[in-house]
Amino acid sequence: MARIRKRGKKWTAEVSWYINNERQYKSKGGFETKRDAQKWANEMEVAKDDEQISNKDPIFAEYFKIWYETFKIIGKSNNTKRRYARIYDLIKLNFPDVKISKINRIKYQKFINDYGSTHAKDTVKKTHGSIRSCVKDAISEGIIRKNFTDRINLVWNEERNRKIDYLNFSQVQLLVNSLLNGIKPSYISRYMLLTIIYTGMRPGEIRVLTWHDIDFKNQQIHITKSWDYDNNKIVNYDSDEINKETKNRSSTRVIAVDHKLLDILLQLKENGTERLFISNDGTIPTSTAVNKVLRKHLKKLSIEKEGFHFHSLRHTHVAMLLFKGVDLYSISKRLGHSNMSITASTYAYMLDELKQKSDKQIINILDEI
Repeated sequence: MARIRKRGKKWTAEVSWYINNERQYKSKGGFETKRDAQKWANEMEVAKDDEQISNKDPIFAEYFKIWYETFKIIGKSNNTKRRYARIYDLIKLNFPDVKISKINRIKYQKFINDYGSTHAKDTVKKTHGSIRSCVKDAISEGIIRKNFTDRINLVWNEERNRKIDYLNFSQVQLLVNSLLNGIKPSYISRYMLLTIIYTGMRPGEIRVLTWHDIDFKNQQIHITKSWDYDNNKIVNYDSDEINKETKNRSSTRVIAVDHKLLDILLQLKENGTERLFISNDGTIPTSTAVNKVLRKHLKKLSIEKEGFHFHSLRHTHVAMLLFKGVDLYSISKRLGHSNMSITASTYAYMLDELKQKSDKQIINILDEI
């Protein structure tokens, strides 16, 4: 039975229940009228029946920390762990020592407005999504009743939105010719760069490619594994060890390649190793080493691309396919994305450029009528 009483000019409500024969209490004050206090008490009585009530009212930041450490980062990559840690620091900074029950939609919207003013769309969406998941669990545990992340207007800084950097078709041709000029089997990094240009494979997938993965007869590459940079080991895509946002069992795939790349890769047979990209000292070139070779050739070709790196050539591969009319579904499958929405989200900027190009083509066609 709820207890309603007046304290000064305000009303306070209190409900109680038992857990293991021990009486628990939950109260709330500051109601303007007795009716408001009774309404809250009625909601708590319903929550009691549904076993969705708690007398705990933790500090929001600390609850988020316990939540993500318990449910979200076990077995995840270091990048994922760092992302949750950054969100925890963000909550601690913006809601210092604030209990979760004291946060409402207005306070949270003001937080999003401030955070979004200096961050890109993708960052804001991921941050909000993580906080929202945490709040939903707090509701399920009966810690709070209302979801203050509902009906929030997400805002972001358009200038901070990451634009995918890629080479145009003529630049790709120049780079390929430069990489092939004087190439020999000891120049492992060059072969790795050519492979990503022709296949769009992830750098980690290229690092562990073996001769058994290549079907020369049918001109196909079977992609079943990748390099785990966090733990410095090979991980198979059908293994339970793979538990990342974009790298999962859907990453296992077969991609078509042309005979030109296969002829280039056959030169590496001379090295006598099972894995294609092994240096003379028995090691795989690091990303730093591959990037150094890439920038050297770009500089020689007078192609100015600040911050352009090994993985940027995966984006370049996508750009070539998109602008040559290959459909997004086929590209998504080739990249090993779990669904098309990941591809569309990653290459939104590129797709916008393609739309502008298509719009111009449509106008030119209409002009001819």
